[in-house]
Amino acid sequence: MSLVKLSIKGISYSQTQNGAYALILNEVDGERKLPIVIGAFEAQSIAIALEKEIKPPRPLTHDLFKNFAERFDIVVKQVIIHKLVDGVFYSSLICERDKIEEIIDARTSDAIALALRFNAPIFTYKNILDKAGIYLKSNTADTDSGAQEIDDVLSNPETFGHEEESNQSGDVYAKHTLQELNELLDQAVSQEDYEKAAKIRDEISKR
Repeated sequence: MSLVKLSIKGISYSQTQNGAYALILNEVDGERKLPIVIGAFEAQSIAIALEKEIKPPRPLTHDLFKNFAERFDIVVKQVIIHKLVDGVFYSSLICERDKIEEIIDARTSDAIALALRFNAPIFTYKNILDKAGIYLKSNTADTDSGAQEIDDVLSNPETFGHEEESNQSGDVYAKHTLQELNELLDQAVSQEDYEKAAKIRDEISKR
């Protein structure tokens, strides 16, 4: 079976599953997207790895894993999403130590959080992408409810809360000066409130 390389498009809050997020993966040499439902903690960890500017004051679980692996000369070479059963994706970490390769089973959300930290490529098999991949924008008039639901989840990537909450937060932060925003950002990071930090960072970026 041939492998297909994936990249991370972003994270969306799932309107259909309370407290869940959708991690959106792109087909590198194609137009299909692979949405994967993940938990809030994993979404936060992936978001922090994507945002190079936000540095946690203490290592998160995935940072700890990376520090531990590096101390013992273990490298994560790649991540493979190798199975899809009843809507659940299964992944493997391909690791190497002393030129010996090992395969470790992992949840897909954890595997991707680690792939980002090790700068490791992410792959899936073509048959999985054929089965679960979707096109972000469909030009066909016949769109069933399942496809529409996924499109709703994908419509606003890299949103870390309900749209209503996000707009309210934006209005609040718009009233602050740039210096105040930077102070609020430092405070949010020190309190490990990374969702708040992401919203403040977005407001700073607008300036």
